[in-house]
Order: sequence, then structure tokens, then C-alpha cells
Amino acid sequence: MHSRWRVLPLLALLAAGCEERPSPPSPKEQAEGYYIKGTSDYLQGKFEEALTSFNTMKELSPDDPRLPAAIGEVYLSMGRLNEAAAQFELALKRDSKRSTNWSRLGFIQAQLGKLEEARSSLSKALSIHPKDFNALEQLAEIHVKRGELDAAVKHFVLAAEASPDASKSPLVLRAVEVLTGEGRRAEALLLLSDWVGKGVRTPELLTSLGDEQVRDGQLLQAAASYREAASNSPKDPTLWELVGEIYTKLDKPADALAAYRESLRVKDRAVVHVAMARLHLARNERQAAEEQLGLALETVSGSDVHELTALAELLSTLGRKPDALRILTNLSAEPDHAKDLDLQLRTATLARELKDEATVTTVCNRIASSGVKLKKCP
Repeated sequence: MHSRWRVLPLLALLAAGCEERPSPPSPKEQAEGYYIKGTSDYLQGKFEEALTSFNTMKELSPDDPRLPAAIGEVYLSMGRLNEAAAQFELALKRDSKRSTNWSRLGFIQAQLGKLEEARSSLSKALSIHPKDFNALEQLAEIHVKRGELDAAVKHFVLAAEASPDASKSPLVLRAVEVLTGEGRRAEALLLLSDWVGKGVRTPELLTSLGDEQVRDGQLLQAAASYREAASNSPKDPTLWELVGEIYTKLDKPADALAAYRESLRVKDRAVVHVAMARLHLARNERQAAEEQLGLALETVSGSDVHELTALAELLSTLGRKPDALRILTNLSAEPDHAKDLDLQLRTATLARELKDEATVTTVCNRIASSGVKLKKCP
């Protein structure tokens, strides 16, 4: 066939294709596109862009029942509470059986100090969806504000039971905070033990459990709690340090040294080297203690009062009292520590022992000027 005749059918097909152009999207389809874009902008924190998309959607589909709640979420994230409340009220007129609308409205009313209205809205949310953990949490906070602490703890626990796994620990810890704030530590310990037993073993929950076990004298159990928390917190050196301190109190120096070494693997800190040095001294291992002192001097930050005073005490113990006094003198002279009576007295006592009368006089005058009256300054 001549090439001209082969080209003609192809041109005809192309012409036919040009005639069948896709029809433009309908207003409903356009509205859906703006809803998707607005939601995406909201999730990315682009609140103004989200409002623009949702307002354009409103022009195309003004009666869409999803729209007021979507706009309300944006206003809520922007802190525009009154405007958010108005949107959720409109959302409830369109869909009164959506528990989230009642829950959000209740949350906003609580932030605005309208506690009775908030309680009513949250109760309606829970009548529709009894396991709405956001509503349960906010209801608990209202009970806290009203001093109804037993009801608050109950609702925080119910919220934790209904929430996703990632939200359980903070809700339990909030209940624990309410209990410990009232001195009800035995109940707090029981609650923490119960939830850890249920498998909620976050570092935060385990650390709080360890704290309460220490207060209750359960040192071995506390060490186990802190160890597990430390194993799940690879960037926190203080948890292994707590394990080391507990084993030191329990006269388990080998276990204590092992825990301190784990702490140093996370972060090299002078205060840990000082603690290890003291363990070596208690075992008459002076050379090892001197080595730890050297490492402490290499890693001292110079900004931590506890670290510096511990280092000064170790220096004094190892016969380097002038070096210890230099640390204490500089530390006690800082304006922020002028009223730290223990630090000032420690400095003056060591200065007196070393017959540094000028430093003794300076420190004693500083104590007097702070308003503290002593029978005798060292």
C-alpha cells in the first residue's frame, strides 16, 4: 500500500481522539478536591491555606455536612476558640449523632471556662460513643478543676483503657499525678504496678513506678523498673545512674559499677566517674579511684552544682583539698548560689581547715548579707 494511504487512517484516528475531550469536573467533584487539599494542608500545619480551600469548597457545596467540623478543627488548632465553637455548633446542627463534634465542643467550652456546658457536651459525646477517650480525658480534667479527684482518676483510667496504645501511658501518668498531688502514694504505686502488669511498659511509666518503689522502700524492684526503662531509653544516661545509686545503697558494688558503665556508654559525665571513684575507695582500690577522678576532671561540665560539689568532695577525700577549695570558692561566689547556705558553709569550713582566712571572711560576710544569722560562722 502507498504510504499516503497508510497515513490517512492514522490522521482520522487522531482527529477522532481530539473530538473526545474529557468533560470538566462537576461542582461536586471540585468540592471534593478542595476538601482533600484542605485536609492535607491542615495536617501539614498550613492552617491559612486549609481555610482557603475549605472556604472555596463552601462556595461549591455549602451544605456538605463535613465542612463545619473541618473548619472547626482548623480554628481549634489556631487557638481561635470562639470561632471553632461556632463551627462545631453548626456541625452538630447538621449531624448531632457524631460524637467527635460533641467532644470537640466540650473541650473548647472547658478551655473557655464554661465547665457546666462542657460537662453536658462531653456527656452527650459519651452517650453516643462511651469509649471516646478524648471526651473521657477532658471530663477528667473538669473533675480536677472542680476538686473531684476520685472522679478525675476514674475518668483518666477509663480514657487510658479506651485509648490507642500510644496514649495510654500519658493518661495513666496524669491519674498518678492527681493521686501523688494529694499524697496518696500507695494508690499511685498500685495503679502504676497494675498498668505495667497489663503490658504498658513505656520508659516514662516504668520510671514513675521506680520512683514510687524507691519511696516505698522497694529498692530491688525499683532497680528492676529503672533498668527496663533505661534499656528502652537509649539516650537517657540518668536512668542507669539511678540503678547504680540503688545498687550502691544495697551494697552491691559490682552491680553498681556495671550500671554506671552503662550510663557512661550513653553519655560520659563527671558525676558518674565520681560515683565510681567512691565505690572503688570503699573497696580500697585507690588507684582505680584516682583513675576515675582523672576522668571526672576531663569531663566536668562546670555548670552543674551537684556535679561540682561532688567533685570537690572527692578531691578533698583524695587529699587534694586546695583543688577542692578552688572549686567551692568559685561556685559559692556566683550570684545564683549566694543563698545556698549549705554550699557557703561547706566552702567556709574547708577554707578554715586550710587556714585561708580571707576566703572565710568573704564567705561569712556573704552569708550575713543574705539575711541568715548564724551563732558562729566557721
